[in-house]
Amino acid sequence: MSGHLILIGGGHAHLTTISLIDEFVAKGHRVSVISPSSHHYYSGMSPGALSGTYSSQEIRFNIQKMVEGRGGTFVYDKVIALDPRRNELILDSGGEISYDIASFNVGSRVSSATIYADSRSVFPVKPIINLIRSRKAVDRVLKQEGGQPVITVIGGGPAGVEITAALAALADNASSLAGIRIITGGKILGPYPARARELVIASLSRRGVQISEDTTVKHIEGNNIELEDGNILSTDIIFLAMGVKPSPLFLNTLLPTGEDGGLLVNSFLQSVEYDNIFGGGDCITIKGMPLDRVGVYAVRQNPVLRHNLLAALEGTPLNKFDPGPRNYLQLLNMGDGTGIFRKGNWVWQGKLAFIIKDRIDRRFMRKFQVSGELDEPE
Repeated sequence: MSGHLILIGGGHAHLTTISLIDEFVAKGHRVSVISPSSHHYYSGMSPGALSGTYSSQEIRFNIQKMVEGRGGTFVYDKVIALDPRRNELILDSGGEISYDIASFNVGSRVSSATIYADSRSVFPVKPIINLIRSRKAVDRVLKQEGGQPVITVIGGGPAGVEITAALAALADNASSLAGIRIITGGKILGPYPARARELVIASLSRRGVQISEDTTVKHIEGNNIELEDGNILSTDIIFLAMGVKPSPLFLNTLLPTGEDGGLLVNSFLQSVEYDNIFGGGDCITIKGMPLDRVGVYAVRQNPVLRHNLLAALEGTPLNKFDPGPRNYLQLLNMGDGTGIFRKGNWVWQGKLAFIIKDRIDRRFMRKFQVSGELDEPE
């Protein structure tokens, strides 16, 4: 029996399924992909794109071309609600679309809605397209004459560190007098081994970055950052990297969610209540399996999702997701040609660490990029 599979979002966890759409079609199934963008940007290389190490074309996948070239249907739209009882997705355009099997990979958002209103000078680091769009604003600030413009990153986790390092590299390459500042409510790379934190602080301090730890942001208004202690910091651009929460899509629906609002799934990456709904990446919460919201798990979910989506259509057994080792390899791009290597408590810094990261990232891109991305306009 043929069925209609709809993939909502073209992110990391769906890439294997998208690349093998022709297998689904060959078995008589229809596959549609709904996304508000024809491209998906790879988060692992986005700080490098901000610093100029990579072009925007080098870090993106042409999802629309992948889908249509393999016999699927690409729907340029956004899912804003759903009714799992009727198997209906409600689109931002006002339309509705029915599914037999649906899989969600709609990513995450920065948990910052309580501290700022929309502003042209504020760039949340998720979705990744925000970093690409921020580059013109950053270049404009770095070219300012007179005074000393300031760019502020709020958040001391890996994303905040890499973005701060990228901005420091940009300022150095532009011979700009701009000040780069990072603010965090705790410690830089708090959960990491002490050695990683020491290396990051030394690297950023050496390039003149102002580091403010144990500093909580209360509110952002325009270009002013109000701290909990009452101080006001003026800045020209703000990057928000304060940790991520799942997409709010599943709130106020009939779908069970985790405490943070992520789609609650079982070990088969399947909704705990609706067996024709699946998900992967940052937007899900696996029941009884708390995981960091990092790209490595979305990548590991790829083959399991591909198998289980086809199995759900075919009525064959599902496979369980095994998250693998929790002490996964982490590589930070420090923007100056060096990287920080961390696996468990083994931490070191050097050019070799960046070379390893660059090779891993480029290999991942080659696996899923179709021909033509590098020749497309920015």
